[in-house]
Amino acid sequence: MNWPESIRVGDRMTPAPSTVRPTAKVADAVRLMRAAKIRHLPVVDAGKRLVGIVTDRDLRQVILDPRLQERLGGGLADALEGLTVRDIMTWTVFTVRPETEIRDAARLLHHRKIGALPVVKNERLVGILTETDVIRTFAEVLEEGVLSPPYRWALRAP
Repeated sequence: MNWPESIRVGDRMTPAPSTVRPTAKVADAVRLMRAAKIRHLPVVDAGKRLVGIVTDRDLRQVILDPRLQERLGGGLADALEGLTVRDIMTWTVFTVRPETEIRDAARLLHHRKIGALPVVKNERLVGILTETDVIRTFAEVLEEGVLSPPYRWALRAP
């Protein structure tokens, strides 16, 4: 393992993550997230360009939305069938590049209180860095003893 300053997102990200199109039904996105056991689903167009993200938080907010509750006469599944990913996705997405340092990505996750960062290269989605990826990296660095006491300051926020 390298020093923390030289660990790049591209080395620690999940490559080729599951994705969904904006026109997909919300129910299909839910099924995909459950089957893949993921909490963040990048939304891409036909050219694999990132246009948004759907998170488990987005889904919870939709389900608890009072307007949707009014439509639940036919049940939750029926109400969700009418919604597309475009209707619920987060449009403004923070991203990183594969060459971004992992500690900078970790700071962004922490400061923005988000759980994942899509990784883009040449405007195309190439991976996703999640909190789990960052924690795994941190644990590996600690196990290898790379961070001796004088260097632990490197992981503290400025």
